Parts: sequence; structure tokens; C-alpha cells
Amino acid sequence: MISLNWVKDYIDIENEDLNELAVKVTKAGVNVEKVIKNHIDNLVIGEVKECRMHPNSDHLHICMVDIGSKVTQIVCGAPNVKQGLKVLVALPGCILPGNFEIKAGKIRGEESNGMICALYELGLEKKTDETYAKGIEELYTDLKPGTDANIYLGTDDTLYELDVHKHRNNDCYYHIGFAYEISAILNKKVQLPKSDYKTINDDIKNHVSLKVETEKCPYYLAKMVKNIQIKESPEFIKKRLISAGMRPINNVVDISNYVMLEYGQPLHFFDKNKLGNKIVVRTAKENEEIITLDGNKRILKDNDIVITDGKKPVCIAGVMGGENTDVDETTKDIVIESAIFNSTSIRYTSSRLDLKSEASIRYGKGLNFEYTNEAINRACHLLEKYANAQILTGTLTHDLIEKKEKTVSFKTKEISSLLGLSLKDEDIITELNRLDFPFTFKNGTFNATIPNRRLDIDENVNDIAEEIGRLYGYQNLTSTLPTLTTRKGTYVGDVKIRKEISKRLRTLGLTETKTYTLTSPEMANTFNYENKEQIKLPNPMTIDKSVIRTSLLPSLINVYEYNKARNIKDIFIYEIAKTYDINYTEDTKIALLAKGNYYTNDWQNIHNHCDFYLVKGLIENLLNYLGFKNRYSFKKEELPQLHPGISAKIYLDREEIGIIGKVHPIYKKDDIYLAELSLTKLYNKQIKPLKFKEANRYPEMVKDIAFILDEKIDSETIRTQIKKSGGKLLDSCKEFDVFNNFAQGKKSIAYKLTFKDPNKTLVEEEVMVLFNKIIKEIQEKFDAQLRGDL
Repeated sequence: MISLNWVKDYIDIENEDLNELAVKVTKAGVNVEKVIKNHIDNLVIGEVKECRMHPNSDHLHICMVDIGSKVTQIVCGAPNVKQGLKVLVALPGCILPGNFEIKAGKIRGEESNGMICALYELGLEKKTDETYAKGIEELYTDLKPGTDANIYLGTDDTLYELDVHKHRNNDCYYHIGFAYEISAILNKKVQLPKSDYKTINDDIKNHVSLKVETEKCPYYLAKMVKNIQIKESPEFIKKRLISAGMRPINNVVDISNYVMLEYGQPLHFFDKNKLGNKIVVRTAKENEEIITLDGNKRILKDNDIVITDGKKPVCIAGVMGGENTDVDETTKDIVIESAIFNSTSIRYTSSRLDLKSEASIRYGKGLNFEYTNEAINRACHLLEKYANAQILTGTLTHDLIEKKEKTVSFKTKEISSLLGLSLKDEDIITELNRLDFPFTFKNGTFNATIPNRRLDIDENVNDIAEEIGRLYGYQNLTSTLPTLTTRKGTYVGDVKIRKEISKRLRTLGLTETKTYTLTSPEMANTFNYENKEQIKLPNPMTIDKSVIRTSLLPSLINVYEYNKARNIKDIFIYEIAKTYDINYTEDTKIALLAKGNYYTNDWQNIHNHCDFYLVKGLIENLLNYLGFKNRYSFKKEELPQLHPGISAKIYLDREEIGIIGKVHPIYKKDDIYLAELSLTKLYNKQIKPLKFKEANRYPEMVKDIAFILDEKIDSETIRTQIKKSGGKLLDSCKEFDVFNNFAQGKKSIAYKLTFKDPNKTLVEEEVMVLFNKIIKEIQEKFDAQLRGDL
């Protein structure tokens, strides 16, 4: 909470519209959550002229209260109300926090024309057991009854409730730091408060020694004052503390809190006579105990920091002081501590002890050593002025702080590039002056020094650009398209080919499945056409998931069974997944399963039933799509769990890459067709660039031919020989009929031959020369006969 009346001590904002200023501050990056005006209407100072017990209550009092214009009767339940006391009186019509309106009425039969208030009832401090037990606020003031109580309370002030970003340091948690923020926005200078004082002819070193035994305390200052007078604080200090949500106690304690809210540097005052003549800063011993100022016993850990008198702890450093050295009404001499402790350690201790305080919050964010010095001097100034203190010369000092200046060199174009603006050198000069960042400008290069009060800014041009940008105004930044070189995002490597294969198979009507890598021993031994040894888990959760598979086909069979049990008849699925053998060799595979009708048209009664050649066509389509046309082949082979007459191995560049076939009826009675390819082997094959050729402008010539052959000769062998014999003019050779109803051991295969010439129209004579050559060579090499010759 920031008091604008307080900020006025350091910067001139007398003629500023404070609501408008809040908007400017928010636009500059420090969010003002609320603008609070705490003025309470119909709240006056009263004086209790008479106080007696309520006849119908054992705790209520009937008070006759002078409110200036008259003496009125008010019923009050506070235990500390008494005759002669000046109090805060909410008159009828006064609206208290929570939209609670005070009205005249009767309480247990007695007239009551207002309410005598405690500070928590006015929203000026939190309601706790302590504040509730304290009762109504007792006023010690010369202000006359009937005077507007806001003058006494300082509630004629305007407050900003800030929501400070976690990356911003604590410079906006204290009033001087916030004054610098306003100064940058309004382009005005900050005037720091007075911190001068006189010293007596005595040195602190004659009374106290300092020893720091932990690296968690890099900076520690201590000064000593004598003969202080404990009394009430000046009105302006009390009002400002109340506005900030802190309860005034006495002049000495209030000065400690006042300086903390002014400079952001927590201070701690020790009663010198209770402390003794030693200050030792160390880490606590495990389970060491201390009773803190709130009266609670705290058990410490060995990573907590403590201030001791050489033997016992007298303060939990950065969190709360000990009861054994507290300042009370009898205190005459005090030792002032102003220090920097390890912020992480303070946060840990505060959180563990559930003891968050205004001091621990600021210590936890990190402190500026310059203000550590300023704060202790400011405290001496105020103690001399308002507590009649005598300040001793000298300062006990422990200093391990690195005081190297943070400097950043940059050019205007760097800032412009980061912000997306076209700034000039003059713009940068203006903004650095507003920020009050010392700088030099030479040969187009700025060399700026970051003040120690801005711990949140690092030595890089990005942070400087952010500061300049927020003062320039984020709302003034214009949206622009990126000027960087961009490129289209795309998949690469094996992921790319995997995505392409998956997309192609879905296009061909197959559905992707995902199954477990782990399987049962029984499934792992089926379709093991590669004779790979599997990895068996030493401690499987279940026997069904105890082996790492070497083939995807058993898993697809499981998926088929699952769908069949749900009356799904047409099943065309695929899976792409990794397999592993006993040596942990990884092989990514593509597996297909087909069963049922690939295409159905009930209206026309068309049913394209799946068979070996349909699955073979799917494989060919995929390999052609990947760029392997004319490089693959199928070779008949007997394979485990596959029909011996309807199974084959698939080769690419004469290397085996997979299998295809129909599931053996002994294993599964259904007509199930399977195929599996090694994606790893496909990925390692080089794909030749696609070649485009002009469509043939000349007519083709087609010839059909059928041979009767030994049934052991496969069609691929015949087709290969036909292509070889046909030469360049033979464009394609395709089987279109197989007939086995011949004499035992014979079969007929018919082929469609297409002849083309890209340079001319073919004539019958030249085609017949090639056609007869093909017939002759097939007859001679395979003891074949033309079917028409029978």
C-alpha cells in the first residue's frame, strides 16, 4: 500500500489528478489495483464525559460523549472505555467498511446515538485476537471534540494498492522507490529525505563488538544511540503508519517501521542493556529455541540465520526479533541493525515458521546496499529528532558486497529492433534521463549505468529496452509483421516417411490401430518369420504383458478378434510401431490386416471381396507412392501361420523387407490376409528423384497372349522374360487370367502386352516381329505352349 501524501515528501505531485496518475503508472507496467480514498464521513473525535455500567448487561457501558456540537449518549461494549478518554465516534449516517451504516437506536432498552470505534472497525487494521482484545482506539491528541477524525487518522490520504509483478524487485514496496517510478513517468526529480545527525564523543566500538560467522549475511551495519525517550510518535508518523496498515506503538518502534516503509530496508532495534556487548551472526543450531516478540517459542533449524549475544539467539534474522532484547518503556540505549541476509534463506525460514512479516517480505526480495546505509542514517536522524537520542560515532561493519557497477552498452538501432520502433538517439536520451539512469553517449553508442535501487534489471540490452518501452508506452507500439526469414514447418527423417505412409494407408481405406508393445509368450511365438529371439521381462505385472514383440501381426489378430466379437465383418486395419529383439535392436514396422469386403455397393449388388491380390495391390500402391516403382518383387515362400500356397516374401532391391499372405486355416478359419514391412529398411533405401516424361502422342498397340506351363513355374518368371524379349517397345505386361483346369501339373496364364513408340505410330509388321520373338523364347526356355495351338 502506497500513501500519496507520503510520496509528496519526495516528489511534487500536488497538482496531479491522482486517478489519472494511477492510469499512467499502470500503463508504465506497475499495476495499480485500487485507488483508495479512506475518508469516512460523519466520523469525529469525541470525549467520554461520563461512563457507567448498562443496567441490563454485565459488559456494556452507557457513555455520555462530547461530540463538539452536543453531548450524546452512546452504548459501548469495549472493556477499555472510561471517563476522560478521547475516542473515535461514528455518528448516525456514517458508513463503515462492509457497507455498514450507523443508525440511532436502542441497545437493551437504552438509547444509543452512534458508535465508539476500534481501528479494525474502520478498516485501518486487521481484526485479530490482539486488536479485538485491545478494544476501542484511545486517542492522545489536543484536537477538540467534534473535529473531523480523518485529520487525526490521516484518512484524508489517497492510497494506491499495487499488484507488483513477481519479476519486479522490491523498489515498489517502499515509498522512495515508488517516487522514482512516478518521477520517470512525470519526468520530475526525486528529493531524498534528510538523514543528517550529530554525534557525541563516544564510539560504538567501546560498547559492542561484531562477528559474522555465516556467508548468508554479506552485509551488516550496526549503530548505537543513548538516552532515548520512549513516548508517543509525532502525528504525521502515526497517520502514515495507519494509512499503510500498521499500528503505531511508540516513537522508537514506529521510527523503525517508518524507515522500512520509506527506504524498503527493514531495521531492528535491540535494547543495548539486554543485548550485552557482543553481536554474533551465525546459522542456528539444530532445534535451538527462541521466544519471538509475539510471545511464541520457535524451534530453529541449522539453515536459519540468527543474531546472538555470543551465546543465545536474540533475533531470527530478517524475520522477527526475540523477546529477550525487545525495546520497552524502560529502554534507554539501543543498537540499530541494518543488514542484508540471503533472500532464499529468509523466505525458507519465514515459510517454515509460518511467520511472514513486512520485514521478511522485503528481505526475501533482496535489498540494495546503498539504502542499507541510508536507512540506518535516516533512523539516527529521526531518533535524534523525535526521541532525543544521542548517537555514538562509528559503525560496526561487515561488508562482503560486490560493488561493481552494472553497465550496459548499446546502440539506438538495437533498442528499435527489440521494440519494433523507429527511435532516434534523442528519444533514448530522453527516456534514460526520465529513468534517472546515468549514461554517456559517444560515437553512436550509449553506455548506461543501472542504479543499485533497480535490482530487477540485469546487465543486458533487453532489460534496458523493456524500461524504455514501458515509459514510451506499450499502447504506442504498433503491430507489424515479422521481418525475419521464415520457413515452412515440415516433418523430417523417419517421422516424415512414417506420416506419409500413415496418410497413404488411410487414403486407401485402412484404419490405424495402436496396441501394446508388450505381449504374451504365446503371441510372441506366432508369425515369427524372422526367427528373432524376444526380450522377456524379469518381473512382469501379468503374463499377458511379459514379452516385447518382434512382430505386429499377432497384435492385429487380437484387434481383429475384438472387432469380430462385436459383429464387425469388414476389417481393414494397419499399425506402425517399433519392435525389439533380444539385442535391443530397434525395427519400425508397418503391418496390415484385411478381411471382408473392401468395397460394397448393395444397390448394384457389387461386393469387392478381399483376397491375396487386393492386399498385394495395397502394398504395391504404397511402395509406388514412396518412389520404389519397378524396384520391388514378391517371391513365393512358406511362412509360419500363413497358407503355404498363398504366402510370399517381399523384396526391395533384392533385399527382403517383409511378408504377405493368407492366415493358415489351422490357425484361423476366417479368410484373413496379412502383410508386414520393415519401415527401417524402407527408410534406409535411397529414393531416386521422380522423372517426368511427356504423354505418348502416338497410338499404342495391344496384344493378348496365353501360355500353358508347368504349374510350378510362377507368373513373375514368365513376365520378366516377356519384358526382356519385348525390348523398349514393350511398355507393359500384365496378367489378366489364370486357369488351372488342365491336365495334371499344367496351368494357363494369359497376359496383356502393350506396345508403344514415343516417336512414331507403330505398324502391325514390326510389332508382330517382337510378338513372335516373345512366343518363341518363352516356348524354348519354359517348354510352354500357346493356348490357342491346342
